[in-house]
Amino acid sequence: MNFKLEICVDSIDSSLNAQSAGADRIELCDNLAEGGTTPSGGLISAVRKNLSAGLNVIIRPRGGDFLYSDAEFDIMRRDIEYCGENGVDGVVFGMLRADGTVDIERTARLVEFAHPMEITFHRAFDMTCNAEESLEDIISTGIGRLLSSGQEKNAVEGSGLIARLVEIADGRIIIMPGGGLDENNIAGVAVKTKATEFHMTARSPAESSMIYRKAGIYMGNSNGDNEYVRKIADPERIRKIISILKMI
Repeated sequence: MNFKLEICVDSIDSSLNAQSAGADRIELCDNLAEGGTTPSGGLISAVRKNLSAGLNVIIRPRGGDFLYSDAEFDIMRRDIEYCGENGVDGVVFGMLRADGTVDIERTARLVEFAHPMEITFHRAFDMTCNAEESLEDIISTGIGRLLSSGQEKNAVEGSGLIARLVEIADGRIIIMPGGGLDENNIAGVAVKTKATEFHMTARSPAESSMIYRKAGIYMGNSNGDNEYVRKIADPERIRKIISILKMI
């Protein structure tokens, strides 16, 4: 099988690490703790300048649900326009109606705005009320890829539905499992689902180079998380995942 690996990142360091390890594509986000929001224009430009691998950017104006106002829709349109003007290969978005169905009309409009970039419908799909109907709705908009955990908290638990989606899609759209995938479970999900593209962060903690460290002050981490450790894409983990996929 010819597998492709997409690494979700939130920094220039993680982008370069993923590329050096052999990732096929980068999904660039901000705020991964909230599931990803649109990164800054500066970060998009810097990553594009330094990256030769495929670059997709998430278009999500805020965390929370996927029911967007007209003002938020306009933000998404403008962010897509910025990506197109700055050499981004693809964009990633998802929009739902209040009843849990895909917002077909406005999704189709964003597809038009994004042309000729490739498009992934993200895990908003996992919040829909009917997986099979939503799959057909997404296909009808012309989107080429769907990211899903199989409507479960991770792609391992959702692998049964993912396998069903791959079967139903029958090549009309790429079904890309994502959510909780790593070197310990990727082989099982690949075999069970018959998917050919996979999405993960593959991050490890990285210690800060700061010498002076202020105690008791947290930049938004009220639970007391260590401000001097961040998570970045781990090249060794990515290489291991790629080697596992090559053996399947």
